[in-house]
Amino acid sequence: MGRKLSVVIGKIWHLFSVFIFITFFVFLGLMAILYIFQSHFIYYPQAELVTTPKAINLSCEAVFFKTEDGVKLSGWFIPVKRPKGVVLFCHGNAGNISHRLDSIQVFNRLGLSVFIFDYRGYGQSEGKPSEKGTYLDAEAARRYLIQERRVSASEIIFFGRSLGGAIAAHLAKDYPPKALILESTFTSIRDMAATIYSFLPVSLLVRFHYTTIDYLQKVKCPLLVIHSPDDDLIPFCQGRRLFEAAGEPKEFLEISGGHNEGFIQSAERYEEGLNAFIGNINNK
Repeated sequence: MGRKLSVVIGKIWHLFSVFIFITFFVFLGLMAILYIFQSHFIYYPQAELVTTPKAINLSCEAVFFKTEDGVKLSGWFIPVKRPKGVVLFCHGNAGNISHRLDSIQVFNRLGLSVFIFDYRGYGQSEGKPSEKGTYLDAEAARRYLIQERRVSASEIIFFGRSLGGAIAAHLAKDYPPKALILESTFTSIRDMAATIYSFLPVSLLVRFHYTTIDYLQKVKCPLLVIHSPDDDLIPFCQGRRLFEAAGEPKEFLEISGGHNEGFIQSAERYEEGLNAFIGNINNK
């Protein structure tokens, strides 16, 4: 009886050891994948432009410009008569400029000209996306507005949605705009990774930073933070933390709806909030 029990215990221990061994290597494999292919979890570019602002009867000029490191980028300039300002639009991590017509239309209704551009590797822009690259891309877009369009720096409003919020905030800390608007933006990639992969040692794995919360502490312009408690990707608490970390003057606009549809589902409240913020900064 004792021998049989020993055999059974031995088999159980062997199976347990095999399970631990397999689990360990699966864990290591997952960490290796996340580390090596990390950029693929952050950037989801699409090359094809599926439409243009002309499809919604907006005047639009397709433009090309170069970054400091020589990468050719593409964008659209959508003007209005007697603009209340010019929006430099930093979009999110997926698709390209052609997927942002709803937002372009909102800014157009509010009397704002829009310059939206694609980061390197997106749409018709050359190159491959990287964190440093996206920062250089935003700087080049601002430089294009000032040097080629003769737009005063004091008339440019930086707008960033999701990943674009981190890029816009980074730009704003070095080049003060008329105002900064962050919509559905995270505090940092590290915080997002800790939220999504809470079972992994993300501090050892994260190679990208995009520390929006740190950039905001150096921003010296009016700020509007927009976020929804229903955001199914970036936690609402991160939007609140961004707002709390920033200096005055600042406003917070709470909308409803998911990460990608909130501004559409909250259309009336969203546009009223934007319009009020723009009115406030124009009256100062």
